[in-house]
Amino acid sequence: MNRNIRSLMVYAFDLLAMLIAWVGGYLLRFNFVWPHQYTDLMLSGGIILLPLHAIICRWAGLYLGMWVFASLPDLRRVLKAVAASTLVLGVMMLLYRPGPLLIPRSLLVLYPLLLLIVMGGGRVAYRMWKEHRLYGGLIAQGRPVVVVGAGRGGAILVKELERSPDWRVVGLVDDDSLKWGRELAGHTVYGPVSSLPEVLQAEKARHVILAMPSAARASIRAATDLAAAAGAEVFTVPGIEDVMSGKVSIEALRKVEIEDLLGREPVQLDNDGLQHLIGGRTVLVSGAGGSIGSELCVQIALLKPAMLVLFESSEFALYRIEQKLQALYPGLALRCLVGDVKDATRMRAVLQQAQPQVVFHAAAYKHVPLMESDNATEALRNNTLGTLVIARAAVAAGVERFVMVSTDKAVNPTNVMGASKRLAEMVCQAMQGAGRTRFVCVRFGNVLGSSGSVIPLFQEQIARGGPVTVTHPDIIRYFMSIPEAAQLVLQAALMGEGGEIFVLDMGEPVRIADLARDMIRLSGMSEADIKIEFTGLRPGEKLYEELLASDETTRPTHHPKVRIARARSVDDELWLARLERWLGTGLPADPPALRGELAQWVPEYTPQNDGPAPLPTAPASGERVSGT
Repeated sequence: MNRNIRSLMVYAFDLLAMLIAWVGGYLLRFNFVWPHQYTDLMLSGGIILLPLHAIICRWAGLYLGMWVFASLPDLRRVLKAVAASTLVLGVMMLLYRPGPLLIPRSLLVLYPLLLLIVMGGGRVAYRMWKEHRLYGGLIAQGRPVVVVGAGRGGAILVKELERSPDWRVVGLVDDDSLKWGRELAGHTVYGPVSSLPEVLQAEKARHVILAMPSAARASIRAATDLAAAAGAEVFTVPGIEDVMSGKVSIEALRKVEIEDLLGREPVQLDNDGLQHLIGGRTVLVSGAGGSIGSELCVQIALLKPAMLVLFESSEFALYRIEQKLQALYPGLALRCLVGDVKDATRMRAVLQQAQPQVVFHAAAYKHVPLMESDNATEALRNNTLGTLVIARAAVAAGVERFVMVSTDKAVNPTNVMGASKRLAEMVCQAMQGAGRTRFVCVRFGNVLGSSGSVIPLFQEQIARGGPVTVTHPDIIRYFMSIPEAAQLVLQAALMGEGGEIFVLDMGEPVRIADLARDMIRLSGMSEADIKIEFTGLRPGEKLYEELLASDETTRPTHHPKVRIARARSVDDELWLARLERWLGTGLPADPPALRGELAQWVPEYTPQNDGPAPLPTAPASGERVSGT
């Protein structure tokens, strides 16, 4: 139907509602006996009130909403119109006296009641009829789904689901005992979340949607585990708060992902301090196209630097982060530079020209097995020599703060990659005091979804039908999200006075075998469908990563997720000069010889023999590590 015709019909309905209320008020007043003596007064009064009511309806905004979605805002607009129309009637009663008869005073009560019933009830009735017509036959054919959470988020979600032909809500569960046995939008709240498997079985449902915007991660995980164990697919809406505010529709439903279960509580940042550190200043990020480097660039851009300098050896990675930042922050001043952190001439030129106040050094080779043998020399040159080169250039350019992104694999390293990063930390410690530059290192573990990490690998293996390969039944790792890692790096940069190694709170360790099982279940399959194969530890890999070496202690900071490691002292410039000669010309090509010499530079480094570690003769139990 034409939009203008539809609007005229709605307008006509509201005018008809006014006439019904006007005449109906008289009929109620006189017990449904037509008051012939009031006919002229009813006619003349109606002629005056009708155009005024028409103006009021437009003023109240009654035609902004759609009747099919009539809701509380529409009811408020109807109440507004009814109140204004009643006020006009009151004025008429005082001023309009065409003859001996007066408008009955009871109309001040009867008229607004009838007007509200007709105008409001008409809208509600139309919505009920329309929804039944559009969805009544289709909803019954939709997939049965149980909603977890019967709060405000659940109410909004159920309302959205009722409009979708793809879903049919068959019940809800919620841990609030006051809601058990009650109904939400006509759907029963059966019981606590722990009853989810029984509800799924009773209702023959194989789908669950989470509607718990304020729930802790542990609660979300518990509900997901129950649903997955019952063979149900688990969905969520990215940001249920956005659904509640109308920013996101039910079409944005997606399956729960492993990041939802491993995600942590939001980071509280010292925004004022970071604004002072970054805002209106020039910042350089090396390795700007990598997983951490690119997220650092996004977080830095939020703080509105005067200039953000992106330094990256990969042209394609540099192009991608440039396009992303230009799309997100069109007014951001960017310089995109291709180069190698090991190139001393290039680094000096870049820092002298850009004159950054802050440098974030995130360029590194990080894949442990690849860097262990054939590429060990390159790992040392890139991770350690590269750090030394850019650090010297930073001091020469008068950079105020130099922040190196390190790793938990630098603690008691058993691989070349970890030892190269520990040596890079030692470079920063030794450089502290060489100029006015403050050197800070930040250690953290694995980040969710970063390039080369285990989660994308598992996703690919599951998509291929398996098997999912895990190196060892007992191997554990720490995880945090990429945004959290980048934010805490910024926070540590702000707190650093010079020479510190900051350790980020990585939370509880995660058993990788359990991670694989979770991802298989979340894909809607079981271990009978997707096998897990244990392949043995790879060269340089260890069962667990430490965040602090045995000869280190920590002290807290004012931020609950950041601590400071007290590492052993490192020699001064003479040590650096010898290290630079060794890295530049003295690295042996033979991997075992290289690892032997590296152990002399990094005493806590314990080289491993080549080849995978044997698996235990009896597989370890599937008992979870606390917090997984």
